Amino acid sequence: MLKIYKTINGLMTECETIEPDSWINLENPTIEEMERLTEELGIVPEFLYAALDEEETSHIDRDEGQTLIIVDLPYTEKKTAAGGGLLFSTMPLGIIISEYNIITVSLKENSIITSFINGRVRSVYTNMRTRFVLQIMYRMAKKYLQDLKQIDKASSLIEKELHVSMRNKELIQLLDLEKSLVFFSTSLKADESTIEKIMRGRVIRMYEEDEELVEDVLVEIKQAIEMSNIYSNILSGTMDAFASIISNNLNIVMKVMTSITILLAIPQVFAGLYGMNVNGLPFPNFWFVAGMAAVVVIIVAVILYKKKLF
Repeated sequence: MLKIYKTINGLMTECETIEPDSWINLENPTIEEMERLTEELGIVPEFLYAALDEEETSHIDRDEGQTLIIVDLPYTEKKTAAGGGLLFSTMPLGIIISEYNIITVSLKENSIITSFINGRVRSVYTNMRTRFVLQIMYRMAKKYLQDLKQIDKASSLIEKELHVSMRNKELIQLLDLEKSLVFFSTSLKADESTIEKIMRGRVIRMYEEDEELVEDVLVEIKQAIEMSNIYSNILSGTMDAFASIISNNLNIVMKVMTSITILLAIPQVFAGLYGMNVNGLPFPNFWFVAGMAAVVVIIVAVILYKKKLF
């Protein structure tokens, strides 16, 4: 899908044709749409395809007077498989800065770009391309922080449920959150490197009023990295603790089952011994045999109880 936007009278307005100082947003584009940009604006085809690779990491590239900036955006989707819940991950967003336009390319719809389209971000001007790029990155950093807080809140709720009852569903959800933090940590470090390159002013032209904004972006990214590492360590420790608890519970169950098996075996020994056709056994009487078996069972039960096997 190809959409064209331009700031007119301070408002983000959708346009029908590509004009200078406009913003072109490509979302899961077709080949025809990418060819249109190549023909009309001379966009390097490799730049368009690079952003559509799910495994593409954050980096900067330049060619034929155009600059490609790829950043990893956070996104959330509902998980329908076992465990349910939310799955947090990242996706690449390509930002192409040409002489007169700015182009964003992504595989899926994301809330960051949508917030610009819907006008929820103030002071956005498509003709100020450097500032527009930095505003996208600032919203990206804020989204990381929001999702990290959501991950922390979700892990706390799951932990409370596990204190009551240990089920596979909650354990799978914790595993998904731990995986999400790994994705976030890896992407944030790559984004940090990209922003530091932009901050040096060698990638895109930096204006004096943009320096404060790029510093804010870097501060937010560093904070997100620190939060991601802290939450990852906490969650990893929690998973290890619950793994130990599960193992300990299994040992307790096995000890109890073994103790019960020993107690049940004692009457069988007496019954088997007196049930054979053997002469000379003392007190060949049912009640004596039953009483002796009961006494031995009680004695063994007391011993096992003192050994804390029950």
